[in-house]
Amino acid sequence: MKRILLLCISAILVMGAQAHEGMWLLSKLKQINEAEMQKLGFKLTAEDIYDINRSGIKDAVVRLGGGFCSGEMVSAEGLFLTNHHCGYDAIQSLSSVEHDYLTDGFWAMTRKDELAAGFNVSFLQRIDDVTERVLGELTADMTEEARSEKIQEIAGKLKTAVGKENGLSADFKIMFEGNEFYLFVYKTYRDVRLVGTPPSAIGKFGGDTDNWMWPRHTGDFSMFRVYTGPDGEPADPSEANIPFKPKWHFPVSLQGVQEGDFAMVMGYPGSTDRFLSSHGVKLALDIEQPSRVKIRGKKLELMKQDMDQSDAVRIQYASKYASISNYWKYFIGQQRGLKRLHVYDKKKAQEDALVAWVNADAGRKAKYGDVITLLEKGYADRTKWEKANTYMQEAAFGSEAVMLGFRLYGLKMQLATDPKDAAKVSAMVARVQGAADEFWKDYNPATDEKVTAAMFRMMHEDLAADMQPEIMATIQKKYKGNFEAWAKAMFASSILTDRKKLDAFLAKPTLKALQKDMGFTAAESCLNHFRNVIGPAVDASQGDLDKGYRLMVAAMREKDPAKSWYPNANSTMRLTYGQVGSYVPGDGMFYKHVTTAAGILEKEDPTNDEFIVPARERELLLKKDYGRYADANGELVTCFISNNDITGGNSGSPVINGNGELIGIAFDGNWEAMSGDIAFEPELQRTISVDIRYVLWCIDKLAGAGHLVNEMTLVQRKAPEEPKAQMAVPAEPATIVAPARGTVKSPKK
Repeated sequence: MKRILLLCISAILVMGAQAHEGMWLLSKLKQINEAEMQKLGFKLTAEDIYDINRSGIKDAVVRLGGGFCSGEMVSAEGLFLTNHHCGYDAIQSLSSVEHDYLTDGFWAMTRKDELAAGFNVSFLQRIDDVTERVLGELTADMTEEARSEKIQEIAGKLKTAVGKENGLSADFKIMFEGNEFYLFVYKTYRDVRLVGTPPSAIGKFGGDTDNWMWPRHTGDFSMFRVYTGPDGEPADPSEANIPFKPKWHFPVSLQGVQEGDFAMVMGYPGSTDRFLSSHGVKLALDIEQPSRVKIRGKKLELMKQDMDQSDAVRIQYASKYASISNYWKYFIGQQRGLKRLHVYDKKKAQEDALVAWVNADAGRKAKYGDVITLLEKGYADRTKWEKANTYMQEAAFGSEAVMLGFRLYGLKMQLATDPKDAAKVSAMVARVQGAADEFWKDYNPATDEKVTAAMFRMMHEDLAADMQPEIMATIQKKYKGNFEAWAKAMFASSILTDRKKLDAFLAKPTLKALQKDMGFTAAESCLNHFRNVIGPAVDASQGDLDKGYRLMVAAMREKDPAKSWYPNANSTMRLTYGQVGSYVPGDGMFYKHVTTAAGILEKEDPTNDEFIVPARERELLLKKDYGRYADANGELVTCFISNNDITGGNSGSPVINGNGELIGIAFDGNWEAMSGDIAFEPELQRTISVDIRYVLWCIDKLAGAGHLVNEMTLVQRKAPEEPKAQMAVPAEPATIVAPARGTVKSPKK
């Protein structure tokens, strides 16, 4: 179900490297990219980025958790930067009404003040191309199921061979839709601490209104520190631990950016699928994306009502709301981009050209002739179940109580099979108790009750009866279809929605109590429906799709062997390179390559919580007290754009100049190119980054935490005398000015 469970539905044919498209594997830079990078202004070599025999730039790039975000080391004492929205969950978890770090920000003035962040970080050690090893054990007559099983068997052996000593681990990754295979080896550090974060009025300035938009004035950054055991090796959090000594950390440039400057981004892009066929684009547009937008919109509306009425609920649901909202707007933008840029038509034309090439040769036809048939059949089967699959993921599993119920399923099975095995029952109880501790910190039953009622009502109204879990029939029969009444009864009685009741149950768990519990009954019904009905139906088409895509990609690469091909993003370290540059988003419009602090004051709106400017920041901005962080014109640059190719997971990635110095932190893409995960748009696609000088200004001048800046290696270079390679962008129209959106209020969601 890999294609279905990904939130970011994507698209088809990788076009080869046009403009600065491409998320490149570090181990291929020398042979594919180095020459072009140097023409654009890169002054180092591919070996300076990645070389298994010596340290380099890759050693300063951080993977957060399993790849939910990226970051960059900026000191020899374990200090790293990432986005504010990447640290948001940790910041929220550490916040309370008494210590509201979301609203007020936080800065550790000594290392003893740093706070446990609750996530780990990893550093890439090496990349092994194991394609020959894997293909050597596969045969042409294997079924897709047998092929997949053999690949996983080989993957297990390869990962085991790496071992787990000193935090080592390995990820096995399938590339080019099953045509290449790689092993990525990491070292993981478990003690990470929050060092600093600006208030949300800076870190989230612009809120939902500005999300995915340019021009932007958001200080989207936060700062953490990695710790090790006294021996320098990974260790569990402890007061005895010492700051991590990275193999390499980024020098920080005070030079700033100009139009046409070289810029590269390194990080962990999460998921693209630029090989998805036109059938997949149609499925996304017609069913999957509209369903997600509708369901998430309702969740946001209900959550926001309670968040606006209570500071406690606001803090509890801040991270959840931000996560749901981010991709709610993303899917709206992606639908708009796919339609406006006629992506379906372009992909269909490319497929037709590929089919013509295949059919022109008997040998190719024998090898690749079934590609389109396989994809058409797979998507015809998938389409029947796509809406139900999406509603189960977003609506049924959108109930927090239902999700907690899943955590009790293992305990239920143990009670059903062997309730007298006290050790196993106790172990299951401990697992539930641990999940509950985390769950209740950020849970408000009253909010979840409203959301649950709405989610199940939407399933009832929008899905055919045979696509709904069995619990829906009970609601119809016993509660006459009154979902609010059903939810009220469930939340009043269930152990899933009352911590005291859950604790009492766990002290003496019985199968009978679980089977009678309304909340667990609903959760089990949804889980069984997804496992036994929706899942198998979706999986039934996967064999055809897997084989179709594998053959299609192989045919594409054989058809155009001179093109530089790159694999889809899959949470592995990649490099994208390009230039800083302005763009034309639409008729009569022009967007410059930078924004300045003046725009913060232009957008300021004290009546809108998305555009509030903290008093201290406003005071400094009005005085233009920028210190050494001002540009040559005396302005404070806040953000800039470049034509780098990024996606989710790249958030927090370092933006690096031609000298290997840090110039910014990537945090967003632009609205006009929201179809970018499906098809790169060279004229429109831009990466939005916070300028590193604005970050330093916020830390030093605004927060008074100059001791952290002093840890960094700051670099001030003279402006180059030679002309830069300019991006091919239209000249700036003298009379066109992008309007400030300071008076635009975000709708209440």
